[in-house]
Amino acid sequence: MLQFDPTGKEFPHFVIPFVFPSLNEYLAECGKNPRAGGKIKRDYTMYACNSIRRYLKRWKATKPIIIHYHFYEENRKRDHDNVFSMASKCIQDALIKTLVIKNDGWNQIENFTHDFFVADTPKHARIEVWIEEVD
Repeated sequence: MLQFDPTGKEFPHFVIPFVFPSLNEYLAECGKNPRAGGKIKRDYTMYACNSIRRYLKRWKATKPIIIHYHFYEENRKRDHDNVFSMASKCIQDALIKTLVIKNDGWNQIENFTHDFFVADTPKHARIEVWIEEVD
């Protein structure tokens, strides 16, 4: 599914070909060992960085952005907040690491949306991220 701005230009986007751990899974790891939680966050931020580099190449936002997240889950078992909490944090950190945005504050990220779907097959579970620059 493509998204276009009012002028007909396609939004920059990238795809992460799997789902991230839920917030509950992350917190459980932090409870076992704080370093384990940190490792999960570092690993998944790096997975997001790899997808950003692959799809966006050297694209940089020059205006504030709205991030549109499309989560394609294996099934409907996980609550929406558990699906996006860990993923959006790692992805926004990855956007900074890859220099797509300078910071993830209010001046750089104006807003974000989260849409949830069930993938056609469990092996097609993924996260699609669309970036809309706003004036």
